[in-house]
Amino acid sequence: MESVYHVPVMLQECMDALAIKPSGIYVDVTFGGGGHSREILNRLGPEGKLFAFDQDPDALANVIDDPRFTLIHQNFRFLKNSLRLYGVRYVDGILADLGVSSHQFDAADRGFSIRFDADLDMRMDRVSDLDAKTVLATYPEEELHRIFGMYGEIMNAKSLAKTIVTARLVQPIHTVAELKEVIRRLVPKGKEHKYHAQVFQALRIEVNRELEALQEFLLQSVGCLRAGGRLAVMSYHSLEDRLVKNFMAKGKFKGEVDKDFYGNEIKPFHVLSRKAITASPHELAVNNRSRSAKLRIAEKLDLS
Repeated sequence: MESVYHVPVMLQECMDALAIKPSGIYVDVTFGGGGHSREILNRLGPEGKLFAFDQDPDALANVIDDPRFTLIHQNFRFLKNSLRLYGVRYVDGILADLGVSSHQFDAADRGFSIRFDADLDMRMDRVSDLDAKTVLATYPEEELHRIFGMYGEIMNAKSLAKTIVTARLVQPIHTVAELKEVIRRLVPKGKEHKYHAQVFQALRIEVNRELEALQEFLLQSVGCLRAGGRLAVMSYHSLEDRLVKNFMAKGKFKGEVDKDFYGNEIKPFHVLSRKAITASPHELAVNNRSRSAKLRIAEKLDLS
């Protein structure tokens, strides 16, 4: 099922990043179709273990029948406590492939894609109460302005928020087509696809609290990795990449790196990828999703 569910991005590069030891314990916090997980298992010996996370119920259909594999149906923001429930304190590598899977984009009823007219849902966890149409229906104008400006990096975010608030007084905005029609006059000519993608990105990030979850995950990864363990994270837009880059380099999301009394830097990782790794020309030609992917790698320092 994985081949149609989601084509794994930069598969070889991710495996190289993890430097897999056959007897090690690894975590794939974004299981999806299981492409990366299957390749990790291929490189593990009989003593190795792989734990995977995914909050999307659709991903459960891709579970791998292997005694070395455990799928945890949770958001990766619960990384540390979930691993502890399985008696695991330290792991040798963690992989995160952020963003929306090909399957989620291609499933019209999920409301992630601008290609289909569907209910404005966008929940990765379908038991959550907050969906995109609720955001559009209930958020005050100032909050809509904030999320479109911050998460969508939309230049006319203020006008966009005002237009939505005005339109919903007349009629609820429940579908992709209705949203497109409401904002039609604000969309720059010739840049319709990019603008719509930015609007959808902003709504999706808000609905799923993606940046908050990413920060919680990164903070917990430090305590879960043993010294020498690898953290490999693929991101697909600048907001995620900035958080990952800063955290790997400084152990924090903003500001300068902390220093001890003697001026030595206090940080948990040694960055192994000074520049983000991007997909090869061949992969770009065959896997469109790899176009915006940026892979960063860091190794846990011995803090003892």
